[in-house]
Amino acid sequence: MRQSGAMRARTDSGVQGGSGAAVRRRPVQQRSQERYERLLDACAGLLDEVGAGALTTKEVAQRAEVPIGTLYQFFSGREGLLAALAERNLTAYLARLAARTAGASGPGSLATFVDLAVEEFVAMKRTVPGFGHLDFGLVDAVPAGFGDDTHLLDDDLDNNAAVAVRLRAIGGELFADPGYGVSLRVAMECADAVLKLAFRVAQDGDPALIAECKRVLLRYLAPPAA
Repeated sequence: MRQSGAMRARTDSGVQGGSGAAVRRRPVQQRSQERYERLLDACAGLLDEVGAGALTTKEVAQRAEVPIGTLYQFFSGREGLLAALAERNLTAYLARLAARTAGASGPGSLATFVDLAVEEFVAMKRTVPGFGHLDFGLVDAVPAGFGDDTHLLDDDLDNNAAVAVRLRAIGGELFADPGYGVSLRVAMECADAVLKLAFRVAQDGDPALIAECKRVLLRYLAPPAA
């Protein structure tokens, strides 16, 4: 997957919110940071209660006990709010995965990396508010009047491609071969589809389908025999 210089720069500094203007203003002062996080927490909680289709900025502001004008100082609207939450979800996921794979020997074997990558995602699905409706992109049907939900994380890369770039960075030498640029992109599409199915079948994710997801990823990403 070829990246422009601008795309590489974004990858180095972290995934940026997509949709043009996910975050209008980044909070600097502690009080503003607390309000910003409360808005995202409120958004996540309401997603579990009403879903993305019925989510409104007014309800988010009320739940967060923040003036609606403050919400619009930070976010362009509902779409920007969801994009910022997706970005926060991805940052948390990558931090959890990096912590699990950290060590003198790097991320370990491909089997270990795949197992941990899937397990951390599943754990967040089960425990993180709102993650069942919005992980790194919308899980539910796209709400009426919503813009391009495939670019919540990055204006140039779609959501799965943006995640694949970050996973490749964490994997390090495991994915050093140039071909992994495309392979990880395809792997993300496969994992996305199978794990969505797993959580449609069972509230906490069907164990057999989760195991099958790992098996598919491991076989597909394994380097060819010499």
